[in-house]
Amino acid sequence: MRGAVLTDLEYMVPVRLTVNGTEWEGRLDARTSVLDTLVTKLGVTSAKKGCDHGQCGACTVLADGRRIVACLALAASYDGAEIVTAEGMGTVDQLSELQEAFVAHDGLQCGYCTPGQICSAEGMLAEVRALLAKQGAGAELDGTSALLTDAEIREQMSGNLCRCGAYVNIAAAIGEVAGFEATGLNRAVQ
Repeated sequence: MRGAVLTDLEYMVPVRLTVNGTEWEGRLDARTSVLDTLVTKLGVTSAKKGCDHGQCGACTVLADGRRIVACLALAASYDGAEIVTAEGMGTVDQLSELQEAFVAHDGLQCGYCTPGQICSAEGMLAEVRALLAKQGAGAELDGTSALLTDAEIREQMSGNLCRCGAYVNIAAAIGEVAGFEATGLNRAVQ
């Protein structure tokens, strides 16, 4: 129909998500992001709206185990997905291994970017484990040893910005969970 104007109701679509183990179902404007759905419809406080352009990573969450920048992801595209935020990875009384490492290595300062950093790190570690499992024992990762190096951690986490500059400690925390001591990073901290 030429010249027809769609009303807001005509943009509404049904969306079903499982967020941190809790099922949610509702109708959303088809243009609503995963981030806005988490914050406004589900009261999630860990995913943060930073740049709102997908450049800072503060809104990073896991969708079906893969890391996504939630401010750019349309909720309708993730209909049926399992979303995990930093608050779904552990509790105050029982932190996840990665959350504990962030605390132990002081990998957070203001804490604004921390939930996105933790989700991105968890997703990155899962990606590396899956790649190594697929390639088998003794596999090489990008021409280097199968171990995740400091440089690889920094590259894989480059989409998450920390305005406080806690990168050294963040990489050390991830290195610990990945199974190696980031000695070069520890020397830089001392």
